[in-house]
Amino acid sequence: MDSSVITSLSLSFKQVPPAAVPAFLDCVLSSTGVSPLTLFESLINELPFRLEDTVNGDKRFDSDECNHIASLVAGLCHLLKSFGFGAADNPNTLQLFVWRVFIPLMKMVRAYDLDMLNTIVQLFFDVVIETSVLDKLGVSLVPFLMRSVGVSMGMLQHEESDFIKWGELLLCDSLDTISMDENYIANLSGLFPIPLSCHLLNLILNAAFQSHQAAQEVESFAAGMLWDLCNTTERLLSQSVEHRSCAVSFLIPAIFKAFSSQCSLKMSRQGNMYILSRNGFKKRIWECCKKLFSVGSMERRDAYSVLSLCLSTGSWADETESLVSQKDPVEFDFRSEHEFWDEIKKGLVVDESLVRKQSLHILKSVLSISEVNNTSAEKKPEADSVHRSMTKKETWAEKEAKSLGVGELYGSVDSGLSSQQEWQAFLLLYEMLEEYGTHLVEAAWGNQIDLLIKSSPRYDGSLKSDCNNSHHMEISDEETKILDWLEVLWNRGFRHDNPLVRCTVMESFLCIEWRRYKTCTQSMSQTFVLGPFIEGLNDPIHHKDFGLKGIYTSRTIEGAAQYVCAYTSCLSPRNRVGFFINLASLAKKQSFGRAGFMALVQCIVSTSYVVGGYGDKEMGHLEDKFSRTAHEPSCEHLSQDDVTHILDILKFVAESSRQHFNHKYRIRVYQKVLETAASVVNPCMVPLGTLLQFVSAIPREFTDHDGSLRKLMLEWLQGCNRKTSNSLCTDGNRLLASLYEYLKGFISDHAENFDDDDLEAWDSQTKRWARVFFLIIDSEEQLTDIIMFVQKSGLSIFQEKNHLARGPTKFLIFILSMLLELQNMQDGISELSSLMKRKTCIGSVEKTGKQIVGDASVIKKKFAVVLLSLLKELIPFADSSCLIFWSHTTVENGTLPGSVIGKLGGPSQRRLSGPSTTAVLEAVTLVKTIGWILSYCAQVTSGIELNLALAFFWKFTQHTISSQICNSEAAAEVYLAAFEALVAVLSAFVSLCSAGAFNLLENDNTLLSMVDGEFWLQVSVPAFLHNINHLLTAGLLVRSRRAVLLSWKWLCVESLLSVMHILDARRIPGDRKSFFSDDTVKSIFQDIVESLENAGEGSALPMLKSVRLALGILASGKSSLDGFLGVDTQTMWQLVKSCWILHISCKKRRVAPIAALLSSVLHSSLFSNKDMHIAEDGNGPLKWFVEKVLEEGQKSPRTIRLAALHLTGLWLMYPRTIKYYIKELRLLTLYGSVAFDEDFEAELSDNNDARTEVSLLAKSPDPELTELFINTELYARVSVAGLFQKLANLANMVEPASQNQDCQDALVAGKLFLLELLDAAVHDKDLSKELYKKYSAIHRRKIRAWQMICIMSRFVSNDIVHQVMDSVHICLHVSLQEQTERNNLPAVRQYLETFAINIYLNFPALVKEQLVPILKNYDTKAQQALSSYVFVAANIILHAEKTAQQTHLRELLPPIIPLLTSHHHSLRGFAQLLVHRVLFRLFPPVESASSQTIPLEKLSFENLKSYLDKNPDCSRLRASMEGFLDAYDPSTSATPAGVFVNRVEDTEFECVPTCLMDNVLSFLNDVREDLRASMAKDVVTIKNEGFKMNELPDCRLTVSTKDEQKLSEPSSLDFQKKITLSKHEKQDASSTSVLRNGETYKRLFEMEKEDELVSQLLRSRSMEVERLKSDRQSLILVASLVDRIPNLAGLARTCEVFKASGLVVADANIIHDKQFQLISVTAEKWVPIMEVPVNSLKLFLEKKKRDGFSILGLEQTANSISLDKHQFPKKTVLVLGREKEGIPVDIIHILDACIEIPQLGVVRSLNVHVSGAIALWEYTRQQRIQ
Repeated sequence: MDSSVITSLSLSFKQVPPAAVPAFLDCVLSSTGVSPLTLFESLINELPFRLEDTVNGDKRFDSDECNHIASLVAGLCHLLKSFGFGAADNPNTLQLFVWRVFIPLMKMVRAYDLDMLNTIVQLFFDVVIETSVLDKLGVSLVPFLMRSVGVSMGMLQHEESDFIKWGELLLCDSLDTISMDENYIANLSGLFPIPLSCHLLNLILNAAFQSHQAAQEVESFAAGMLWDLCNTTERLLSQSVEHRSCAVSFLIPAIFKAFSSQCSLKMSRQGNMYILSRNGFKKRIWECCKKLFSVGSMERRDAYSVLSLCLSTGSWADETESLVSQKDPVEFDFRSEHEFWDEIKKGLVVDESLVRKQSLHILKSVLSISEVNNTSAEKKPEADSVHRSMTKKETWAEKEAKSLGVGELYGSVDSGLSSQQEWQAFLLLYEMLEEYGTHLVEAAWGNQIDLLIKSSPRYDGSLKSDCNNSHHMEISDEETKILDWLEVLWNRGFRHDNPLVRCTVMESFLCIEWRRYKTCTQSMSQTFVLGPFIEGLNDPIHHKDFGLKGIYTSRTIEGAAQYVCAYTSCLSPRNRVGFFINLASLAKKQSFGRAGFMALVQCIVSTSYVVGGYGDKEMGHLEDKFSRTAHEPSCEHLSQDDVTHILDILKFVAESSRQHFNHKYRIRVYQKVLETAASVVNPCMVPLGTLLQFVSAIPREFTDHDGSLRKLMLEWLQGCNRKTSNSLCTDGNRLLASLYEYLKGFISDHAENFDDDDLEAWDSQTKRWARVFFLIIDSEEQLTDIIMFVQKSGLSIFQEKNHLARGPTKFLIFILSMLLELQNMQDGISELSSLMKRKTCIGSVEKTGKQIVGDASVIKKKFAVVLLSLLKELIPFADSSCLIFWSHTTVENGTLPGSVIGKLGGPSQRRLSGPSTTAVLEAVTLVKTIGWILSYCAQVTSGIELNLALAFFWKFTQHTISSQICNSEAAAEVYLAAFEALVAVLSAFVSLCSAGAFNLLENDNTLLSMVDGEFWLQVSVPAFLHNINHLLTAGLLVRSRRAVLLSWKWLCVESLLSVMHILDARRIPGDRKSFFSDDTVKSIFQDIVESLENAGEGSALPMLKSVRLALGILASGKSSLDGFLGVDTQTMWQLVKSCWILHISCKKRRVAPIAALLSSVLHSSLFSNKDMHIAEDGNGPLKWFVEKVLEEGQKSPRTIRLAALHLTGLWLMYPRTIKYYIKELRLLTLYGSVAFDEDFEAELSDNNDARTEVSLLAKSPDPELTELFINTELYARVSVAGLFQKLANLANMVEPASQNQDCQDALVAGKLFLLELLDAAVHDKDLSKELYKKYSAIHRRKIRAWQMICIMSRFVSNDIVHQVMDSVHICLHVSLQEQTERNNLPAVRQYLETFAINIYLNFPALVKEQLVPILKNYDTKAQQALSSYVFVAANIILHAEKTAQQTHLRELLPPIIPLLTSHHHSLRGFAQLLVHRVLFRLFPPVESASSQTIPLEKLSFENLKSYLDKNPDCSRLRASMEGFLDAYDPSTSATPAGVFVNRVEDTEFECVPTCLMDNVLSFLNDVREDLRASMAKDVVTIKNEGFKMNELPDCRLTVSTKDEQKLSEPSSLDFQKKITLSKHEKQDASSTSVLRNGETYKRLFEMEKEDELVSQLLRSRSMEVERLKSDRQSLILVASLVDRIPNLAGLARTCEVFKASGLVVADANIIHDKQFQLISVTAEKWVPIMEVPVNSLKLFLEKKKRDGFSILGLEQTANSISLDKHQFPKKTVLVLGREKEGIPVDIIHILDACIEIPQLGVVRSLNVHVSGAIALWEYTRQQRIQ
């Protein structure tokens, strides 16, 4: 054919649409006579794209080219279809089209024009189907597609079992490729994307089975392709997400569609006959799904998609169509697989919402339930559906439950629900959690769950089914196990997004009586209890009552304990043990909050009661388990390994509670841990090491003699809580025997060499051993064995003199632990003795205390005897061991081995060889042991052994501090160890000096003797400092070891200064003889100051202690340090700056270092020096330091509390210094932090250093307040309040104050601070602010300031009283002249009132001068301030002295009486309350007499008094005050105790009680609400009566003629004019004598004309406004429940856009907010804004309903109507819900209907502004149509 003709024809296709192409071609063929084949081949050659485009892949078609190609393809397909080119006689034609047209186009078009692709595919497959050439595709297109899929999965060749072979696909097999380019051929052989390949395979398979119904010749091809696609699908499901998606989207639907036409196919492969069935394919798919379930969340989602497809292919109920093939005797059903139900359960509780929806869909499909509400059951008649005992909420819950679709089930509870009904209820509850609003869950959850549990008929039987049942029986049983599925609901409920729902679900769960429903309890899995349930208990929302009033439990915790106990009781004994261990192990596996951790501990102990045999006891008496005789624990299933594991977990639980520092919290945890151990663990059956570790986890403060857990611990260890065969407590004796054996094995260690880590481990072991030993011994007879062991072992060990063995050192560590335990016991007994002396213990407690003291005395003496005998052997042994310190023979010439050189050299890494380390550690331990024995025995007895020990110490000290030459690192390390031992020696000296053994030192005379005219201390201390400093600077020690040496140095310095301080304190007054000189102390002090800045954190405490001791020594006998050289101002500057650098370098703020810092730098001997506070050029060093401390205290609560404690004590000692710290006092007064420092309390109880350092701070002004508030945010100002209370007492102590300097200083300081606070209250930016929110930071600061001002009222004197009262009046008004009110909240005003009352009581003359004029000014608008003045006046009358009371009564009562009629309700009620009290207190009852004999004034007062007393409203008002006025005392209320202590326990806000004004306002508001409700009812009654009257025929309304005329007169707008003439002025207007020539009169008329114009303008403007208002739509949008400003502003803008008639908000002041105005863009100026608070919303809606409005709510409920299906009435009120919770249940009651916006996506809610806008538009659209 001519090429020009073909080109012209091809171009013609650009103008012909694809639909017209067939007719167009028929015309061309008939007119030209061209053969169809020639035309077909010519058109292919003229395609508008080049072959290279398919190679490069960069060809892009525009719209015209797309239409051109579509028309060409339509023409080619028409030629194929009409002229048989695809038939068997022309096979190459079809292949030519596939390879030259179809495949290239698929490759080029797929990426950017899906419409064109679908058009091409549709045209091609129409040809294939109509020409029946599907088998031809089996050698071309299908292998190509299968190859694309296979290669994408990583397959290089088809499998042997595949029907279609694609491994060696070649074009030459189906197409002539001679004229083709090699690149083009290679590109054609390339791959399709897998989605396109699967899509085309889907179409080919569908086409094959469509043809299969008519043409049998393609049966083999169709069956083979189905076989391959089933195999391919199985492979795709194990691949990536894309592969699984293609299988789900394309192949699986096509396969099941193929099986729908024929459920099974027979096919022959390699001589074998196979059956391909739907049943077999479903089995293979299920196996793939099981593998996917175990991989991940995405795989699980795809598996659910596959299951959904499988389930959608057949009907579960229709059994007419058999799906069973010859090889499958039983139809495969997913429901028969237990794994299927388990996976559905898992899917229902996963976090991903899409997976949950898929699982729910599958479950509904399996159960054949499409809609929960569709299935209705026959109901029994309900005689009384609402029980009388039900509350209003419960009644609504039942009503709501029925409306949701489960109501019909209530009538059949007695007979039990059917399986279908149970599943309906289950699905409804699940969908309620997923879709519905919070209020629906709250309303219907509890009773529907209760319905499911109570209605089940299977409570008397077992849930377990027979394993031999048939498949159908298994299905039925699984479908009816609704109880097993309840945990799905609880799982979802416990993890719901809404906290209110979580609370509702947890509450309903714990309210179930689980002991009654044993079968239901058994049905729950341990996985649920240990997982979602325990995780739910860790949610803080369930424990709102946790920790209130110091009680660390909650109703949720108690309910959880009961449930876990009931659950454990249902388990078998072996399973109980396993459950108990798994439950306890959660403490290690998960993290818990405070309440969650306590809940877990309570669950553990409840489980242990059951495991231990206490499960039969009542749950209400869990706390008394061990106070009564219990059954023998049945723990035979607990192996020793189990018991060991349990104790290990309990130890972890006990240790974990230490992170919660509250004392009461911790003791409760320890108590529960001990109860658990006592329930399930026999201490004699546990390895002793494990037992010792467990006991050590319980802090000793709880198990000492006065510990609250000691009795429980002893009962467990001694076995007295368990019955034994001989009814005796034998476990204690067995445990003692175990302890002896353990000790023998511990000491009998003949190995050599050890290091610091070994010593640390041995020390921990022996301390644990000693603690348990002294816990279980209860008589001195039990000490015999251990005393004999100590004596015998000590003699044998030290006589052998084996210095390198471990045995002697282990024995020494054991002795040290015993001594430490004895010391702890002695401290506890000392506290008990002091308790007995105070006679605070009575009866048996006192008797027990005396017995303990006596036994302890015996124990102490016995141990002292044996230790003295041991001391004889220890000293010679120590002499030989300590030779290593001053002779270097064992150091190997100072060289270190290579293994030691690499050590870092920390505190436990001595840079010495192994033998040298052992020798050094042995010597140090010996010295420590001798020091402890010497200190211990010197307090009890005496003997030559003590003198020997003391001589040994003098010798050791002299050798150590004498000059030694160190020429190597090893020698320096040994010398360092000598200083470590010296610390123990000097500590022993301090102990001997401070104890009752000082005579031992005096008799020894070494310390007090003189050498060359100087005492020992005078000579030794400088030598010590020189030698240790030389060692530090010699450069022999590495940096880390120098830090260790510095620690020993400062400990030694502290001990030396302590000895000096004690000796100085023992000096006889007047005796100037000193054991040391001031220069010695100054040298130490200077050394400390120079070293402070670079000191480490570990050295901070001893260095600060040393500073305090040095300053105390220097200041002894003097009032200050003014005249001391070396401690001048410059030195103090260096000290304070170095101390501050040291403080801020410490990472942790420990109590002890902070207290030591304060007591050392702010030393009492320095504080009185003026130069320390103020300097010529600024602040002094102490002032600078105080500012720094308080600045840091803003971030550290404990720092500012300790600073306040110390500073107030110093200010009380030196009142004249207060004037330098007014700013700091104000800071302390206004300080407030919500942080509660629990660690502070724990440190004080656990750390002896912390307690000691806090006790050394300056004495608090008020110790009682300090004890109450030291660990609260109030303490800073409480301490200041206590200070000025004491100063006020001091100022009033002597009259006049000028006779005493301290009194005068106290008075001046009080005045200065009072005036400072008042000035701040008036002028400070925050304290004088008028607009502030309740409970805001400004509100808090105002309260703090006025609390302190109240306490300072005693400092007001005549010279400042007017200035003070001016400030008070300004805070109540702007000034006395301008009666403008300041907006101070009642909580602030009550302190102003108390302060004013006290001032007026102290200065009566001011009452008439200031107060009376204010009360008589009846024109004032400051009603709130006037209420305050009425309160002040009434209390002045009531509390004034007798001499002034009558005067005040005459002056103040008359101006108060008129206020009883005030229009202001609160002022009127306030005045009535106070006047009644004044009248009844000061006006005695009138004697019975004739009213004519009583003066009129008195009679009037008597009647007024009677009215106020008997009037019911006044009586109710007085009753609501609850005796406030009786308890109020202005003088007490202005004291620290009255402000801070005498307060309501539950008050958390700044110790502020509810004031009288708040009570009055609350009462009046309640009365107003009641009145409104009553009026609303009356209106309804009157309206109904009016309707009845209108129904009467004879009732007519009569109106007089005059009244008719009045009614008919039109009302006109009237405006006030600028000048209006009075009557007499109009008469005088005619007189020329008044208005000459009428000029003024003329002027007046001109002004009146102007006024008329203005009136007309205003009238027209008003009419325009009315027109605009009338033009608005009758829709009111109610947004009172919405609180977010952006949403409210957007709604205002939307209302204005759609001309809504009003927007209702909770607070109309919101329109003044800047954020609101920014978003609303002036909409609030045009749309009417109405204010309806939330508590008045119901009344507003009811009123609008009476006005004819339809009340609608925008909310998702069970009966809500879709927005597009609801017809809005014209008068509509639309209510919007809260942002998260929606519309409350009580508001839903009022609604006429609920509407919801249809939603199609996954997210189930819209923003409230968006929802309101959509609803407004729908209303507007409907109104516009009408």
